[in-house]
Amino acid sequence: MYQADEKRYDRMKYNRCGASGLLLPAVSLGLWHNFGSNGNFDTMEAMCHTAFDHGITHFDLANNYGPVSGAAEENFGRILEKGLGVYRDEIIVSTKAGYGMWPGPYGDWGSKKYLVASLDQSLGRMGLDYVDIFYHHRPDPETPLEETARALDGIVRSGKALYVGISNYNREQTQAIAALFREMGTPFIINQRQYSIFDRTIERDGLKDYAAAHGIGVITFCPLAQGLLTDRYLHGIPEDSRVRTDGRFLNENAITEEKLKKIKALNELAADRGQTLAQMALSWILRDGDITSVLIGASRPAQILDNIGMLGKPEFSREEREKIDEIVS
Repeated sequence: MYQADEKRYDRMKYNRCGASGLLLPAVSLGLWHNFGSNGNFDTMEAMCHTAFDHGITHFDLANNYGPVSGAAEENFGRILEKGLGVYRDEIIVSTKAGYGMWPGPYGDWGSKKYLVASLDQSLGRMGLDYVDIFYHHRPDPETPLEETARALDGIVRSGKALYVGISNYNREQTQAIAALFREMGTPFIINQRQYSIFDRTIERDGLKDYAAAHGIGVITFCPLAQGLLTDRYLHGIPEDSRVRTDGRFLNENAITEEKLKKIKALNELAADRGQTLAQMALSWILRDGDITSVLIGASRPAQILDNIGMLGKPEFSREEREKIDEIVS
């Protein structure tokens, strides 16, 4: 039976999630990739144990994570059942609904019918009575925002989720739904958005500043730009890379000579800081305190250990920040 490391809380920094009482680890584990039906269960379990042993208390899922859809939740449920679940009161579990899950008009987007049914299915797959955070995964242009907001509020009041989150909402959309949540007294605490040295969208659309000013936490995904901000592509495209095996998220055409030049320059700066490129990219996400947590993905436990190695490293100097901006501009 799994027994967690007694010193697990000595290795992690915890940040308050917006204006709520909830603390999230600076680094959270996302189960978007490598936890599906095509993965190795023993490796999945080892990654979750490694994460928790090093203070990563937050495990982020969604109903459609796989392949196949639902598989990541099922596998995580098995991991909980086999031993990790003993620590349920020390663990933050989040899941989402918003993408297509089953045929017909009720298995997608943001209606109350879909959100309530989807969460019930997610809880069944994971063997849980509740999740800590339930997200609407993407804005629905057809369903009234009030319906989505009231559905999420009702889910919290039902006891099936403790907090509400949104994902892929821009500043304007976040502002609109936040106003509804305030009226209802809904514990809305977090927005999940993509963010990296290469992708500054949440800065350009104002979401990052808005969230910080209004007590809304932000958790970011794809901080390593699908592997570009690692040492994987410093010497070309490996045959076993995601570019070769799955071009849905990172296309070979995106890896230009100009992009490789930027990656190499960033790698040199990271080395000067005593970090790997991945560690520096994660540190950069958390550089100013406006981001609550950064989601990492992994295919093996060693990657988790390498990523959390960025904790405790020196703060970025003004010169280093300016150099990074200059490299990617």
